[in-house]
Amino acid sequence: MTTTAFTVTGMTCDHCERAVRSEVGEIAGVTDISVSAATGELSVTTAGEPVETAAVLAAVDEAGYTAQPA
Repeated sequence: MTTTAFTVTGMTCDHCERAVRSEVGEIAGVTDISVSAATGELSVTTAGEPVETAAVLAAVDEAGYTAQPA
């Protein structure tokens, strides 16, 4: 398993967390997602190779927020 951390800006509530989790969850190979609006932290776990950074950034953008590698 490989976990990659990101910092997400713009989240303020549970709805924000669900939106990010939903979009990132569509990325192939993702097995676990931890996201916190309070801290702005997003951790994405995959079974094998690390998740593609560009895919996560695009998914977070699709949810309406911005992210960068932590």
